Amino acid sequence: MGKKAIGIDIGGTGIKGALVDVKSGKLLTDRIRVGTPDGGRPDDMVAVVRAIIQELRVDKSTPVGICFPAVVQHGVTKSAANISSEWINYDADAHFTKSLKRKVHMLNDADAAGFAEAKFGAARNQKGLTILTTLGTGIGAALLYNGTLIPNSELGHLTLNGQDAEKLAAFSAKEREGLSWEDWAVRLQAYYSLLEDLFVPDLFIVGGGVSKEHELFLPLLKLKTPIVPAELKNAAGIIGAATLAVKDA
Repeated sequence: MGKKAIGIDIGGTGIKGALVDVKSGKLLTDRIRVGTPDGGRPDDMVAVVRAIIQELRVDKSTPVGICFPAVVQHGVTKSAANISSEWINYDADAHFTKSLKRKVHMLNDADAAGFAEAKFGAARNQKGLTILTTLGTGIGAALLYNGTLIPNSELGHLTLNGQDAEKLAAFSAKEREGLSWEDWAVRLQAYYSLLEDLFVPDLFIVGGGVSKEHELFLPLLKLKTPIVPAELKNAAGIIGAATLAVKDA
C-alpha cells in the first residue's frame, strides 16, 4: 500500500472526505459526505471536517489536504464565492491546523481536481494547455500546462453576457432555473467558446458531480477544442488535496 493521506473537499452544498492512497490515486475508504453548514462560516466548517476525520479513524501523523471554493494563496483564503465573507483574507491553514491539531495543506478546489486529473486521470501525459472546469454550485477552473498546475485561475468569474459566467452556466443555474439539458448547453457553448477565444487550449476537462451525466450535455457542444469528462469524477478534489498534502509535508 502506498502512502496515505486524508482528502477533504469543501463545497457550497457539501463537504466530502476520504482516505487516499496517493501513489495510485485510489480511495481507501468510502467517501463521507456531510451538508455544508448554513452560512459557511469558518468554525462551522472546521467542526464538520473534524467529524469526518474522526469517522475515518486515522492516526495523527496522517497528512490532511483540504480543497476549498476560494483563491488560496500561501494558505490564506483571499475570496469567498458561495461561502461566508469571513473567509476573505483568512489564514485558513493556521486555523485548520490549530483547530484540528494536525498539519493541514489548503488549496483551491478546482486546482486540486486539476492536479488529480493530471496525475491520475484525463490529463495524464497531456501536452500543451489543459483547462479543467468543475460545474457545480459555481464554476471552478484549473490551468495545466504540460501537467504543471498554474494555480488560482478563477475562470468562473469571467464576464459572460454582463454577468459572472458561473451565475449563468454553473450546474446550479440549470437547477435553479429549471433549464433543460439543451438550454443549459447553449450557455455552456457560450462559456467554453469564450475560453477558447481567450486561451486556445488543447483540451477541456469537465468535472464536478454533473460530469457523471456528461453524455446528456457534452455531445451538444460544438467546439474546436476536444472536451471530455473528468475520469475521477467527483472524487478528483479529494484525491488532489490528499496528494498535494503529502507533497507539501
